[in-house]
Amino acid sequence: MIHYADAAIRVRYAETDQMGVVYYGNYFTWFEVGRAEFCRRLGFDYKRMEIEDDSFIVVVEASCRYRRPARYDDLLTVRTRLTESRRRTIRFSYEIFNPSSSEQLATGETNHVICDRQGQPKSLPEKYRKLFTVLPAEPAAHAHKHAKR
Repeated sequence: MIHYADAAIRVRYAETDQMGVVYYGNYFTWFEVGRAEFCRRLGFDYKRMEIEDDSFIVVVEASCRYRRPARYDDLLTVRTRLTESRRRTIRFSYEIFNPSSSEQLATGETNHVICDRQGQPKSLPEKYRKLFTVLPAEPAAHAHKHAKR
């Protein structure tokens, strides 16, 4: 089992606004990148879950708290954690930070319902349920090093 998964993101010019700051909607795209990486770290490819098991992780709620701006060419880390896992729902939390400055830029959360191809809620297949296990908070000695929150 894993506590979290990290994904590296390089801010592209197209992701910024006229002030040179990352447009707020891009953070939700980066959350998706983090979820896909989390699934890979658990040992499966999300696309295969859709194709082989007719199971889709549908976003039903999303939030983001913006703390500091990200700018063009910044190299960022998206840290994704599983915070809740039930028979038909799962919840992830996210932290986006700049590892070179140790600044936390944003935090967020997404809530998901497991659905079939027709959009009908269903139970998450057992082979995934046993992977989506919420672990207790990681020990402080293994937590990431940046402390500014």
